[in-house]
Amino acid sequence: MTPRQACLACLDREPPALFEAALWVAAEHDESLVPQQVLRDFSGLTQQVSCGLPHLPANELAQPLLRRLGELDFHEDDSSPLLPRSALLDQVLLRRRGQPLSLALIALELAQRLQIPLQGVNFPGHFLLRVPGADHLLDPSSGRRLYTRDCRELLLRTLGPKAELQASHLQSCNPRQMLQRLSRNLRSLHTQAQEPLAALKDAERVLLLGQPNLVDHLARADIYRQLECPQAERYDVEHALLLCDDTAQRLLLSERLRQLRATPELH
Repeated sequence: MTPRQACLACLDREPPALFEAALWVAAEHDESLVPQQVLRDFSGLTQQVSCGLPHLPANELAQPLLRRLGELDFHEDDSSPLLPRSALLDQVLLRRRGQPLSLALIALELAQRLQIPLQGVNFPGHFLLRVPGADHLLDPSSGRRLYTRDCRELLLRTLGPKAELQASHLQSCNPRQMLQRLSRNLRSLHTQAQEPLAALKDAERVLLLGQPNLVDHLARADIYRQLECPQAERYDVEHALLLCDDTAQRLLLSERLRQLRATPELH
């Protein structure tokens, strides 16, 4: 079974093995990585976290869990530029630095093992967490509580002054959605790091995990262009055109498609 197949198989379990699936994503980029060994080692972190939690009901332990991770030096990666290691889960565990989603995946696995209710929230630009039924969200990077006003301010900081908070931004998400977002993060980071073959693996996984959007097809098309694969690029541009409802962008895509169709096939 390939790392990709193992990743998808983890998501098909009941309940889905999200943390292990994310490790198989990392294994797709590092053939020496053994996810089962990381899972065994993770028991030590679980014990460290558990020993530092206060004696409270389970539904009040999510924020202490996140603060305990902070005490153990797990923080958001603020290096510039960000590298793929900030999203590859084995590297995040090793360095104790990562993107909010990667830190959230660690917190969610700990919460599951310690029977603490916790859910992922696919908030734009900065992944968040929620205790079911709570009137606030939690920042996986700091454990800070975020109420509606805080969420609106966070959205403006990450997406710009024209962004508007919507109810969909605050909804919980499922394991496939989280892994698709992780794959999008990695696609972007590998592209920025000028690693197109690695980025292509992530771009392909994005399309396997859920309904792709316009940006997903354009991102893969750009990777294929960098790899000088015009026919594969054309496939994604065609699909992007079908999803595009902006007149100006449709004209640009149509012209790009015309040029690609004029590109002679290599034999």
